[in-house]
Amino acid sequence: MEFRPCVDIHNGKVKQIVGGSLRDTNDVAKENFVSEVDGDYYGKLYKKYGLKGGHIILLNHKGSKYYEATRQQAVKTLQSYNKGFQIGGGINNTNAKEYLECGADKVIVTSFVFKEGKINYDNLKKIISAVGRDNLVLDLSVRKKDSNYYVVTDRWQKFTDEILDYQLLDELSEYCSEFLIHAVDVEGKASGIEENVVRLLGDWGKIPITYAGGISTYEDIELIKKLGKNKINITVGSALDIFGGKLKFEEVLALCKR
Repeated sequence: MEFRPCVDIHNGKVKQIVGGSLRDTNDVAKENFVSEVDGDYYGKLYKKYGLKGGHIILLNHKGSKYYEATRQQAVKTLQSYNKGFQIGGGINNTNAKEYLECGADKVIVTSFVFKEGKINYDNLKKIISAVGRDNLVLDLSVRKKDSNYYVVTDRWQKFTDEILDYQLLDELSEYCSEFLIHAVDVEGKASGIEENVVRLLGDWGKIPITYAGGISTYEDIELIKKLGKNKINITVGSALDIFGGKLKFEEVLALCKR
């Protein structure tokens, strides 16, 4: 298990939000934490500790009046830690290479690949042609509906028809080097993890996977280590002290290494 840091950017600021509250209309979200410092502060912090594979997520849509400020904040963060971050949010075949040139280690894609509720293989091939499989992370963030976990897109607002299961993981792992999984229903709530999601990911475990969502205690981390068979990397957001939470940053790092 590795700790994978995060920098979520919304309306031009580093924030921790409740994932399910995000709305494109009026660019609103329920906020847990709004940083007084820019993303490069966190980039330098993560670099100091040698933490790689973390993600920057742009949480504004391209038509938002805040999009350019969010994008500039993201680029500034990338440049503070060259090849230290993956980046997602509005990534497609036309802009992916630009982010790699700005210092991203990999690009993260969801909405460009999932169109009209299905996997768009033409777009998947376009993004691979642009950056290569080794530089691609697929974000299969999920929300629960009718006892299944469905992939959601467009900043977690739209359900697709794709259910998170072994078949989907097998199929899409041929096209990417990693998966990022946000459990959106618990994202930002610090109310406990989606155990069934973690168990499924640990049982599959064929390529690197990072899980985010609901981690609020050190016991949650131990549980992910157990259910995920020590294969699943984690992101801790709102519960972390550097984002106003109670979990000590250095203790979380030590726990992941033990």
